[in-house]
Parts: sequence; C-alpha cells; structure tokens
Amino acid sequence: MPEFADRIENIAPFRAMKVLDRANELQAAGREVIHLEVGEPDFSTPEPIVAAAQVAIAAGKTKYTPAPGIPELRQAISVQYQKTHRLEVDPNRIFVTAGGSGALLLAMALTIDPGAGMLMTDPGYPCNRNFVRSFDGEAQLVPVGPEQNYQLDKNLVVQHWQDNTRAVLLASPANPTGSVLARSEMSAIAEFVKEKSGFLIVDEIYHGLHYGESYPCSGLEFDGIVVNSFSKYYGMTGWRLGWLVVPEEAAPHIEKLAQNLFICPSAISQYAALAAFSSESISIMEEQRLAFKQRRDLLVAGLRALNFHVPDSPEGAFYVYAGLPESTAMDSEAFCSRLLEEFGVAVTAGADFGDYEADRHIRVSYASDLPALERALETFAKALK
Repeated sequence: MPEFADRIENIAPFRAMKVLDRANELQAAGREVIHLEVGEPDFSTPEPIVAAAQVAIAAGKTKYTPAPGIPELRQAISVQYQKTHRLEVDPNRIFVTAGGSGALLLAMALTIDPGAGMLMTDPGYPCNRNFVRSFDGEAQLVPVGPEQNYQLDKNLVVQHWQDNTRAVLLASPANPTGSVLARSEMSAIAEFVKEKSGFLIVDEIYHGLHYGESYPCSGLEFDGIVVNSFSKYYGMTGWRLGWLVVPEEAAPHIEKLAQNLFICPSAISQYAALAAFSSESISIMEEQRLAFKQRRDLLVAGLRALNFHVPDSPEGAFYVYAGLPESTAMDSEAFCSRLLEEFGVAVTAGADFGDYEADRHIRVSYASDLPALERALETFAKALK
C-alpha cells in the first residue's frame, strides 16, 4: 500500500467524539449515561425552522444553490448583524457554508500557506489547530489561564508573534472556557495584526449564547474575518450550516474555494434557516438561553462546592472548564475515564483542548437539563471519594 500524506500523522483525534462513541457503546449495552461531553444543545431545533424545511422540501427546494448560499439567507444574515451589532454588512461579503467547520476550512484556505503560523489560545477548540495543520501551517499555541480570562491580549500577541506568523485566531465566547474577549482587547489586537499585515480571524459560533448585560463585540468591527454557525444558538447542529464573513476583496477568492470544496451548502438547511431569524424562533431561543444560564449557575456552584477550581463563571457558550480538586491524585484523563466507566457520566479531559495545565482540567458541558446536571454532581462527589 502506498504511504499516506505526512499531515495525517500531525492530526490528532477529536477526543470529545471518542468519549461520545464510548458513552454510546455503554448505553447500547444497557448502561445509563449522562452526556456532558459534547457541545450539542439538548433542545430540539425550533419548530418554525423545522416547518420551513418541510415547506421547502414540498416545494422542491432540493437542487444545487449558488456556492455562496441563497441570496435571501445572505441578506437575512446581513439584517441580523444590523439588529444585534448595528453593523452594515454587505451580503456579498457573507458566504453560507457547510457548518462552522466549513467556514473555518475556507478561512484557513484563504490565509495559510505551508509553513505559515497562526496564533491561538491554549486551551482552545481542538479542530482549529488541526485545520491549520491540514494546510501544512503551524498552529502557534499561546498558554492562557484565568489570569488572562483564557483569552489572548495584545501583549501576548506581541510576545508570541514570530517571523512566520500570518494570522491570529480569536474565539469569543470561547470553547472550552466560555470566556468573552473585551472590545478594547480585540481592538488592540486587531491594530497590531494590521501593522504586521496579518489576518485577524474571529470564531463567533457561540454568539447569542452569552450571559452578560451586553452582546459580545464582533470581529467585523475591526475588519476581521468572522466565522459563525447555526449550530449552537439556533439549535441546528445536524443541519450543518454556518457562515463566513470576509473583506470585500476576498469575496471572489472565497467563492472560488467554495465552488471547488463544497459546490454549495445544503439547500434544505438554507431555506430552513430563513426562519431562524423570525420573531417566533428568536423568542424560543431566548428562552433556551435563559435556561442555559440557570444550568451554568447550578453547575458552577456545584463544582465549586466539590472543590473544583472555577475562578469565574463562563460568560458564554455552555461549558465549564474546571480544574480538578487539589486532593485528586488522578490526572484528568484518568478521572474522566473512571467517571464514565464506573459511574456513567461522560465529560471531556483537558488534553483535548491543548497542553497548558491540561492534565488538571476537564470540560463539562451544561447542554443537558437541570436534573441531569444534579445527578452528575452527585456522581462527581462519589467519584472523588
């Protein structure tokens, strides 16, 4: 057999999905399992979105669409930016993609040459560094902790910028920490990146799922390339639909890439997503956001009571990145394995998200309901004994 491409050896598996597979195996064998390992809302897709998909299918909206997405949806996304951020975004800069992952793939293809570096946080979403490696680039991980709110700041970017650095990737709200980057910090980073003739890419797929008084700022305020998704706030994980916003001069290049890599996003999902911005859908999703906030508060308080280290409540998304109690001798992978195999609770070890203090951290998703979280906390107490 011929040898596979060298990059295959540099791509690590997504451990959260491996945990999910093992949890499902245990369930299939008759075990009860509490799923706190993956970032998938337990709420069903809002009914108006489902109904719109059914109408689209009945109307025969099942053909290829333009590679950048149907014009109606690009316009609807543009209008949403005006409502949420008071930003005027030309729909021609918006590209509908096969999930947020498709948007990230296009962003990497646009900006990363072989050997080019991209700064990103450690911990951070694991697929980001693997996307960079897929284009033979270098994922330049910057250790961050609660002292930095688990985010990059200008000083860190200046300190870690290298001769081959081409871009900075931010995420706000972030996975796995739920932290939100302050507008002043994003502005300062953007200014430095511009001085270096680099790219600023901002992952905003958890926008909407925020628990502070104001909406998180957008990278579009600072001429960044922005990735977003219908998966999280809009509850459309399996519909595989996201979007990418790029500068005007990049639009022809992204269209060419999209044509070649994807042909087009799912037609049915696009027509369904038109209903995601309706007042009825937004009302449903806002109720869900408040439910996530309740879950966050319960989980954070419960973990702290068990001496897990949670210095700040997550400001967005639906994860708690928690340090193991100092009394626990096990590392996070051993703890997570024991928690699943012996007690039937699935969470993800910190090693999935980077290297910095990863062996002492776990990520717990609160995308499950309050009773499940209460049972999980009781189980944590048993496992720690």
